[in-house]
Amino acid sequence: MEKLFLAAKPGEINAAGGWGWPLAHLAYRVGGGPHLFRANGPVTPQGGLMVIDDAGFSGGGEPEGFCNEVLRECAARRFRGVVCRFLERPAPVLAQAVGKLGELCGGRGLELYVSEGYAGAGGGGRILISTALSGGSLRGRLEEARERYGHDRLALWVERRAEDFLLPSPSGAGSPLTAEELERRRGEYGGDVFFSAELCAHYFTYMAGEKGHFVLFDDVGSIRKKLRLGEELGIRTAFLEYGDLGEDLGELKDRN
Repeated sequence: MEKLFLAAKPGEINAAGGWGWPLAHLAYRVGGGPHLFRANGPVTPQGGLMVIDDAGFSGGGEPEGFCNEVLRECAARRFRGVVCRFLERPAPVLAQAVGKLGELCGGRGLELYVSEGYAGAGGGGRILISTALSGGSLRGRLEEARERYGHDRLALWVERRAEDFLLPSPSGAGSPLTAEELERRRGEYGGDVFFSAELCAHYFTYMAGEKGHFVLFDDVGSIRKKLRLGEELGIRTAFLEYGDLGEDLGELKDRN
């Protein structure tokens, strides 16, 4: 990847910074007003990107004040761009803010990345595409996004996911597993682990009583394959979450 950002929470910044990749600070959220809120903890003032989430945002308000707060924080922290990782249902005021931020960031030489749900808000930002799927084909997903937006506007958000799906799973939603829970299930139920080329992830199945389960998970190998698939399709920017990988970043960096 030409650009590989390591997204880290405030308490992870020092450790994440030692890997040599530029940082994306998971320290901001949009709250009522809307206003910009920052988590307590160290935020390195030298470059990197600020990541803003919308968890719990109730909507409403006007975007101008929020946009000005974002720009002031970028100037104070010397950030080189903004990531609007808004994952809740698109809110009109945030769509307006994304469009306005695109104009303001462009005029100041700042990068802008936005979740796909806000791709139509204008502003010309790059579109974040999650690599986590529970069905379909990751290649097909990325090819569709490339055709819609152009490969030069795409950026991958690569998560190390582990989920347990009760079969059948009509909603396509599984129960998230911690690393410890994943290992416990593998140890308790055994069985072979397979790799899904379509989902670009590992999986295994097991029975608990009369109920079947399908466990889908990532490791360093599947994450590396997702990055390489993105590169193959012309996508040159990706985000990794430090909290997902920790010391496993060494293996990823050695073989990337």
